[in-house]
Order: sequence, then C-alpha cells, then structure tokens
Amino acid sequence: MSRQDSQICRTRSVRCFAMSRFEAVQTLLEQVRPDELVVHSGKVVQVIGLMIESSGPTVVSIGERCLIRMRNGLGIEAEVVGFKDGNVLLMPYGETTAIAPGSDVIATGKPLHVPVGEGLIGKVLDGLGRALDGEDLSKLDTTSIVKTPPNPLERPRIDEVLSTGIRAIDGLLTVGKGQRVGLFAGSGVGKSTLLGMIAKRSTADINVIALIGERGREVKEFIEAELGPEGMSRSVIIVATSDQPPLVRLKGAYTATAIAEYFRDQGKNVVLMMDSVTRFAMAQREIGLATGEPPASKGYTPSVFALLPQLLERSGRTTAGSITAFYTVLVDGDDMNEPIADAVRGILDGHFVLDRSLANKGQYPAIHVLRSISRVMNQITDPEQKEAAILFRQLLSTYLDAEDLINIGAYKSGTNQEIDRAVEKYPKLIEFLKQRVEEKSSFDEALTALFAASR
Repeated sequence: MSRQDSQICRTRSVRCFAMSRFEAVQTLLEQVRPDELVVHSGKVVQVIGLMIESSGPTVVSIGERCLIRMRNGLGIEAEVVGFKDGNVLLMPYGETTAIAPGSDVIATGKPLHVPVGEGLIGKVLDGLGRALDGEDLSKLDTTSIVKTPPNPLERPRIDEVLSTGIRAIDGLLTVGKGQRVGLFAGSGVGKSTLLGMIAKRSTADINVIALIGERGREVKEFIEAELGPEGMSRSVIIVATSDQPPLVRLKGAYTATAIAEYFRDQGKNVVLMMDSVTRFAMAQREIGLATGEPPASKGYTPSVFALLPQLLERSGRTTAGSITAFYTVLVDGDDMNEPIADAVRGILDGHFVLDRSLANKGQYPAIHVLRSISRVMNQITDPEQKEAAILFRQLLSTYLDAEDLINIGAYKSGTNQEIDRAVEKYPKLIEFLKQRVEEKSSFDEALTALFAASR
C-alpha cells in the first residue's frame, strides 16, 4: 500500500471514531433534560425575622426546596413560600443566624419527600421525616408529603366498628374505621393520656402519631409514660416541637399524613393522631403573616382556613385500607366557638369534648358525652346498642339537670319518677364513664357494661 493510501485510511479511521463519539454524546444529550444541565441559583438580599428574600433562582415554584450556602461553609435548607416584586420568598427549615447578604441560594428542583416503609415502625422522626436518633433512613422508599384527598366517589361508606378500648367511646360514641374525630380540650384536661390509651388499646394495625408544637419535655414523657413499649411496637412518631421554625411544624402534620397514607395504601387500618391541629394552624398563620397575608379572624390568615380541609380530608377510608384520625383541638378558655375549633368541627365526622369540670371531679377520661357526638355511630351499631346509648344519655341528662336541687336537698324523693330513676342509676353511669389508664376494655365488654348501667 502506498504512503498516500495509508494516509487516506488513517484519516477515514479518525473521522469514523470522531463520528461515533459525536453520535454517543448526541444520544446522551437527548436523554438529559435541559433544565438538569443548569444550576439555578440566586443571592440573599434581605432577611426579616424568619422570612428570607433572594434575587433568584428564577426558575423555582412554590413548595420547592432550596439550599442556602453560608459563609461558614455550611448549608441550610429552605422552601419557596411566595414571590414579591420579582424576588423569591423562602422560609428556613433551621436557624437563620449564619445567613448573610449575598449568600448563595441554589434550587434543588424538588419538593420535600419523606421516607416510608415498615422500617419506620417504632421510630421517632422529626417534622421533615429524619430519624431523631440519627439513624440513616436513605434506603427506604420516599413519597411526597403533598397529595390530593381521595376522590369522593372512591370513598367506601364507613360500615365497620373500630374498637378504641375506651368504654365511654365504644359504648356511647362508637367510632368507625375511616372516621375523623376531633378531641376538643383546654390544656391539662388529659388529652395526651387519652391518645396514649387509644394507641395501646385500639384494634388498628398501626398508629401514626404527630406531636405538633409540643413542649420538648413532653415528647419523651409521652413516649415512655403514655405509649410505653406496647404502644411503640406498632407506632410511628413524628415530632415538631414548639421551638422549631413554623415551616417545620407545618410539615410535621403533612409528613405524618403522608406516612399514614402509605400504610393505608398497603391495606392496613391506620390510626392517625395529631396533637394538635391548633398548633398546625398557628404555624400557618405565622407563615401567612410573614408573606404579607392580611389577618382574617382573630389573627388567622385566609390560607389557614384553606389548608385545614386539604389536610383533614386526606384521612379516611379507601378501597385499599383506612385512616381513622383523631385530631386534638386546643380551645382557648374552653371556648368551643373560637375560629379553629369552629372550622374543624364543621369538617370532621364527630367531636369529643373533654370537660375541665369533669377532670376537676376526678372523672377520667373527662369526656362530656352529652356535648360529644359521633356522626357515623348510627350506621355502624345495632338497634340494641343505640337504644341503650339513648337511655344512658337520658338518665345522665336528667340527673345533671336536677343536680343542684339534689345537692342542696331541695328535691324530695318520689316527686318525679324520671329523676328518682336517674338518682338511682347515677353511680353506675359514672362507674361506666370512668376508666383507669391501666384498665383494659374490649368492645364486647364495653357493651355489656353499657347495658348493665342503663337498664
């Protein structure tokens, strides 16, 4: 072969190699989205309180996570909560003390996702789904914390009883699988103890418990004293204490709901407990006011009343499984008509009122059965139980109406047959309503005690 022919072959070989490399790179570029090749970033221009304002990133959306790089080399996560005059408004997941003007703000392109799976059972997580003991949960599957409620036409009717292990509830305020109930109470009336009893005694497959805005001291106390090993063995705990930023407290409620939805979709009957919805609303109020929302009712912003149904409607029954939810509502000064209590009561399928005067008398759980209601009880109980429950309420109501006259001795026995019967039955009624923390009661035992007390 001549030197000229050899040169032509080498040239052709180089061209073929170059073309193959070009085609390979071209194929790779076609598989990669253009927005993944660009790092979208901005700069911090202003920090007021917990609100961070940055000039960019220009390609971000509400709910997207961003990373803020600080001068000390560390980073803090924040979330996009709004836009103002071309700038991005962010709320942090942590402390803002090291953020300075000009700190880099880098978009991640993703909203918050949390781990889900059987590996969470017995674990305590923070509001962002991270294990509080530092355990690595990265091997678990993840899910978005923001989802839409189930289609109303795809919700089966509630037709099966969920035993809570509490006589007063099972007998007089029967709860169904997939029902959503509000526990309305002031501070120190025993709602945490009641939640712990339900977590240990209910017939649910798993508990998901969210402690939103709780005192840090009370978290371990609740886990060890109220739940104990029996309750923790089938529970997932999500904790966002009162010292956490409002966004973390808000996300704690969504994280708990997303984890409960995962187990429901696996075919399980889940009990979701949230203590409390009021502190969830307070966290959203802080965020709303910081982003410039006008206060609407007692300082609560319109977004609070928009988010409440979006959160509460996510629990319930589906064709796969059920989430039976207990949401505690703090009522200021025992005012049942304050804005959050009134809004939540209108969304849920029942409300149980914990009365301070009953707690002062030593009646625990301090459920005022005459002021409480289960909206699905009539469709899941038999006629015999309904009749006994109505008779129980009539006897208790009759006694309480005449209680002042009875106590001062102004009522003479034999004057009214209904009052005489109520006075006779009252000790048994109170005995039925009282239940010690360690006392167990199955659903059948609750019905037997109800019949004995009311007949």
